[in-house]
Amino acid sequence: MKILVALGGNALGDTPTEQLALVKHASQSIADLIQDGHHVTIVHGNGPQVGMIQSAFEVSKETKKTDYLMPLPECGAMSQGYIGYHLQNGIYNALKERNINKQVVTVVTQTLVDVKDPAFKNPSKPIGKFYKKEEADLMIKETGLSMVEDSGRGYRLVVPSPKPIDIIEKDVIQTLIDNNHVVIASGGGGIPVIQKDTLVGVNAVIDKDLSSSKLAELIRADIFVILTAVNKVAINFGTPQQKDLSKISVKEAKNYIKTGEFGKGSMEPKVHAAISFVEHNPNGKAIIASLEEAALAIKGESGTEIYVGE
Repeated sequence: MKILVALGGNALGDTPTEQLALVKHASQSIADLIQDGHHVTIVHGNGPQVGMIQSAFEVSKETKKTDYLMPLPECGAMSQGYIGYHLQNGIYNALKERNINKQVVTVVTQTLVDVKDPAFKNPSKPIGKFYKKEEADLMIKETGLSMVEDSGRGYRLVVPSPKPIDIIEKDVIQTLIDNNHVVIASGGGGIPVIQKDTLVGVNAVIDKDLSSSKLAELIRADIFVILTAVNKVAINFGTPQQKDLSKISVKEAKNYIKTGEFGKGSMEPKVHAAISFVEHNPNGKAIIASLEEAALAIKGESGTEIYVGE
C-alpha cells in the first residue's frame, strides 16, 4: 500500500546530536513498514528545529556578528535540509541492515497558501526565543512582526498559520514515489508561499499535520498515519475515566472536538488532519498511532482509525 507517515518534530530532539540518536529509532519503525512491502512517504515536523535556527540568527544579530535576521521561509528551508539529511541517512542505513536496496530522497517543498487566508490577519503561532518587553518592542519596530506575552515567560514572535491549499512539488514527489523511492517531503508543513506574479515566500508556519493530509490526498495515499507519543487517541485523557479509542467515525470525531476532548495544541490538530484526509479520500484510511507501534497500526492491531460513515 501507499502510506504517508507524519512524524512530529518533537520526536526528533532539539540538538543535532540528540536528533541523530532519535532518528535512528524513528528510522527502524519506518523501515518496518517498507520491509512489509509498503511504499512510504514521510513528512516531518520542525517546530523545535526551526526555532533553534531562527534563534541562532537572533543571537548573531544581538552580538553584532550579523546585521539581519533570517526570514522564516529560509529558516524553514534550512530545517528541511537539516532534518531531511538525518532522516535520509537513518532510513537508508536501516534499510541496508535489512538488505533492502532503496534510495531515500528529500524534496525541499513549497506549500501554497491563500494570501486572503484569515490567519494572516490574526497571527497565532509562537516561534523562537523569549524576549523582555523592551526587547520585544524593538523587535516589532525592526521586523514589523507581531509579538505576544507567552505564559508569563516573556514575549515571543507570533506568525500566521494559514491552511495549505496545494503542494508545489507534488508532481516531482509523485514521480519519485512511482519509481519506488522513499520520499521525505513537506518538512515542517512546507515552506509557505503565495501566488503573485511569481511564487513568493511568506512569514508563516503551516500546520505539519494539515500539510501532511493535503500531500496524502494529492498522492492518493491508501493510508495516512500520524505518529505521536501515545498508542491511541483517548477521551477523558489523563483522568481515571480515560477511554482509548480504536475506531471512530468522522461524525464522532467532530463531536469530540466540539466538546474539547482532544486539546487544541496537542491531539486536536491531528484529528482534524485525519478527518480532512478521509473526507477527501473516502476509500483511504487515517490512523493516529505511536511511533513504536506504527507497523502494528497499519495491520489494525494498534492506533486509532478515523473513518467516513456512522
